[in-house]
Amino acid sequence: MADTQEALTTLSHINVPPAQTWNYLKIDETSLTVPAAKATGDVYARLPRLFDALECGIGEEAVSWIEDAAKDATYIEVPAHHKREEPIVCVVDGDKGEVADTGIMVRHHAEATIVVVSRGEKADAATSANLVRVVAEHDAQVHIIEIMALPEKHQHLEGIGIRAARNAVVDVRQYALGGAKVAAGLAADLAEDNARFDLVSRYLVRGHEELDLTHTVRQRGCSTRCDMNASGLLADAAKKTLRETIDLVHGGKGSKGNELETVLVEGDDIVNKTLPVILCDEEDVQGNHGASIGSISPEQEMYLAARGLGEDGVSKLFAQSIFDDALIHAPETASREALGTRMKAVLSEDALADALAGLALDKED
Repeated sequence: MADTQEALTTLSHINVPPAQTWNYLKIDETSLTVPAAKATGDVYARLPRLFDALECGIGEEAVSWIEDAAKDATYIEVPAHHKREEPIVCVVDGDKGEVADTGIMVRHHAEATIVVVSRGEKADAATSANLVRVVAEHDAQVHIIEIMALPEKHQHLEGIGIRAARNAVVDVRQYALGGAKVAAGLAADLAEDNARFDLVSRYLVRGHEELDLTHTVRQRGCSTRCDMNASGLLADAAKKTLRETIDLVHGGKGSKGNELETVLVEGDDIVNKTLPVILCDEEDVQGNHGASIGSISPEQEMYLAARGLGEDGVSKLFAQSIFDDALIHAPETASREALGTRMKAVLSEDALADALAGLALDKED
């Protein structure tokens, strides 16, 4: 009988930070065992060569695997001086093990919203991946909504690479809301003067799930600005790693960068690793970083219990706040459906109904 077992390969150097720390901390990288990419013939220059130069946070080995595993690549261009009303949606179905590779060019003085959705609902184990590379020309505005909402047995690899030219503004809202093991990298290159990058990252990791995040910003132009703010809830025996690096490159005079993380812990077997780093090769710059971790104090628990919230209720309240925030910013059907499916699995149908009712009221107001 022929062996029908799927061939596997291991990606060993995923989410390697620009500046590594002591190896014994085991925070310098992660790995994933994924299906071996099936050869479908040689395809050259599926995206313009400009996209090959973009750093994506997950590392070259992972990028190469996604390019090989994806059946094709998608190129989208937003014309100059054009405000695109309809979001650009880059969605993968984790249940089908989909792998996608997308390149997006936002021309000068243009504006676009990009929605990156990785979703699923089946209980079977599966592996999916999503790679999105974005070039924002001078004076462009780009809004990115990234939603990873996968079931407990799925593993997922995701990379986002961004290059921002002069006066370009890029903001990202990232939501990591489930998956057996999720490795996601993001890298932004503020290549020219006055470019700006803002990142809000929110996550919920529970059960035995593992989340591995890397955020890297290179500030090369003069007077660039970067603000990264991460927060999340870890429950049960969850594992989470976050590496955030701001690289103030030589020549980027007047640039400012800030990174901050706040972690709420609800469990005794949680593993949390945070590596906030600022690299500086320029004198006339400012960089700030920090991280805090904690759980609800006994006094706070008593206060909430007196108002009808037990320990489990407090955890659900924080989890619902993360989903509510994601729903508020989800601009189209695919992202809302992915959030709804995951919210029902994590919380309940009633919680989703309450959230949707609240959104409807806000829109009426």
